[in-house]
Amino acid sequence: MTIEQAQKTVDNWINEYGVRYFNELTNMAQLTEEVGEVARIIARRYGEQSEKESDKGKDLGDELADVLFVIICLANQTGVDLQTALKKNLDKKTKRDSTRHKENKKLN
Repeated sequence: MTIEQAQKTVDNWINEYGVRYFNELTNMAQLTEEVGEVARIIARRYGEQSEKESDKGKDLGDELADVLFVIICLANQTGVDLQTALKKNLDKKTKRDSTRHKENKKLN
């Protein structure tokens, strides 16, 4: 699925099952909540915190998909073409950082 297709798929899902998009502020709060759930899994599974019994069954992929879903919702309702935006962003990073990371002694 391309990013463009993902945006259309989410829009179709919202219109069929979600009735309408939540407003942008609600979706921003929702995004923060979903990123927090990802952070909790990462901190406990890969960081120094111990994983609680209730967290052990959490699916990182599912939580990342929740984040992506809300990002796509925000893009759709604000008129952002994510496929174009990502390409433009990668071009910017490539120009800016083409040698920076390779020359960073901390990364070698």
